[in-house]
Amino acid sequence: MKNKLFWCSIIITTLALMSYRADQKKKRVIFFGDSITQAAVKPRGYINQLDSMLEKQGLKNNYELIGSGISANKVYDLYLRLDDDVLSKSPEIVVIYIGVNDVWHKTSLGTGTDYDKFGKFYEAIVKKLRAVNIQPVLCTPAVIGERTDNSNQQDGDLNLYSNWIREFAKKNDLPLVDLRKTFIDYNLQYNKSNQEKGILTTDRVHLNDKGNEVVATEMWKAIEKL
Repeated sequence: MKNKLFWCSIIITTLALMSYRADQKKKRVIFFGDSITQAAVKPRGYINQLDSMLEKQGLKNNYELIGSGISANKVYDLYLRLDDDVLSKSPEIVVIYIGVNDVWHKTSLGTGTDYDKFGKFYEAIVKKLRAVNIQPVLCTPAVIGERTDNSNQQDGDLNLYSNWIREFAKKNDLPLVDLRKTFIDYNLQYNKSNQEKGILTTDRVHLNDKGNEVVATEMWKAIEKL
């Protein structure tokens, strides 16, 4: 009788554990941005590298990573496609990585985003996410040129827009991945010849393998706490 009870308890416990594991839901993370994020799903892209990092840590089954980047997107493009490309997928976390084109296209194409409008669209995106209990993770735009002596043409605007994101994150108690600071600090240490590209980027903006690695590492520091 005791043996039967013992084996019954073992079976019940095993079934309960199997049921618990089956009910466990992967945490869905959407990376929302422009061409930098569009390329991030490719081999050695930052989403691809994040996936490899999770696998090495035995956490691959805990997360579902989805890239939602479109080339040339600016903050208002993200706002316009938020419902279809993000909310419809019901993620737990959305990493917002935008701002480079908002600054860059002001001088290169004349179609950037004015500072006041940038903040309004950004705030509207975050408001819609939080309204349905989706956790936003904010990122500052990294670089448009890697020179370390403030001679990159868009350094001033990048700093201005990045400061807005930092202050908004602090005011609203939101996770922040400060890529602007990370890239500047890295270049100050490793870009001794003051090159405009080739340290973390291929063309002053888009990431090389090392740049993707840095972004993946910094994003994971924020995501793993959520």
